[in-house]
Amino acid sequence: MSCPIGKEAVDKLKQFISLCKSNPDILHLPDLKFFKDYLESLGASLPETRKMQSDIKVEPNEVNEEPVQEEVIESDPESELEFDMTGCVEPDFIDDANQKMGDPSKELTEEVADKADEKRMEAMSQLSEGNIEKALELFTEAIELNPTSALLFAKRGQAYLKLTKPNACIRDCTRALELNCDSAPAYKFRGRAYRLLGEWELAAKDLRQACNIDCDEQTDEWLKEVTPNAKRIEEHLLKKERKKKDKEERERLDRIRKAREAHAKAASAAKEEPEDDADPMGNAGDFYKLFQDPEVMAALQDPEVAKAFQDISMNPSNFAKYQSNPKVMNLVTKLSSKFAGSGMNIPGFSGGAGFPGAGMGFPGAGGGFPGAGGGFPGAGGFPGFPGGFPGADTTPKPEPKQPDDDNLD
Repeated sequence: MSCPIGKEAVDKLKQFISLCKSNPDILHLPDLKFFKDYLESLGASLPETRKMQSDIKVEPNEVNEEPVQEEVIESDPESELEFDMTGCVEPDFIDDANQKMGDPSKELTEEVADKADEKRMEAMSQLSEGNIEKALELFTEAIELNPTSALLFAKRGQAYLKLTKPNACIRDCTRALELNCDSAPAYKFRGRAYRLLGEWELAAKDLRQACNIDCDEQTDEWLKEVTPNAKRIEEHLLKKERKKKDKEERERLDRIRKAREAHAKAASAAKEEPEDDADPMGNAGDFYKLFQDPEVMAALQDPEVAKAFQDISMNPSNFAKYQSNPKVMNLVTKLSSKFAGSGMNIPGFSGGAGFPGAGMGFPGAGGGFPGAGGGFPGAGGFPGFPGGFPGADTTPKPEPKQPDDDNLD
């Protein structure tokens, strides 16, 4: 496909791109908004302008009281390990047409197995004479006859190794190990192939396994060659893993610290709240506990009584309608006796908060039930009980003695 624009336009485009690289701020110019939108639609992340960065200010209330210790990132000289790659080769491309793997589902007869063994012997002879290509052909013919022989795949892998085709060798040896996981030749030749590709850790792993199964002088020599680089990689990976775990532990402890600080801050704020804010009705906590009393709750189960109390709470002046209702007044009597026996302050008396209703109580002075003095209707108390609860002492008390009164009549 040819370029749809001319060379002159391409040159100008190159100049524009160079300008953008030297000064990315121009991408935020209004005239170039269309180009900025196009870049962002492709997933590009554009840098902020220097002015935008300089305008960013940290609000004082956003600054932590305790200075946050910045994580010090230590420079790791081995973050990018470098090795002497002498002896390594470029990876080869596997040719499936020539590297035939045979049909493992094919039935193997004794006659066929004998023919495969004859081909293997011929291939070994050619390999020892240096005729590697011919040896490969014979090994392939043997594999097609007996595709279940791990030894045939391992020996053909050796031939590929001699031709400096490590990937082909690895493929054959891997197949051999699938057929026989204890094939020392397969581990040996695959380990050497990994060494040619610079895969030091994999090479050491295979060569160690080969030595564990059936060690020979050549395998031991190859293992010693790759061990130093393999150890460097292993130590480097362990170091990275330790750093990762240390970082995760620091983050975990930091989360715990922040959670504790938040909890302590919330607890401190709760203690600093005024008690009046926590309980605006003064003794309302005790008052509402009263309504959890079994007798009171049982009385409120009566729809008529519940409706009456709801009506009174909506409009305290409606209390007068229920003075003749024995159910409602019976509950009022129970409430007054509960208050008297519990030692709790009666809401609405002495200017305190009263039963739920307007002004934190039923109608009445000082937030109490209807009546003077913060009580129920009547002379400062429940109906029919002037100035107090039912059963209260209503005997008039003597007037205070006057200064000039010598008690002589």
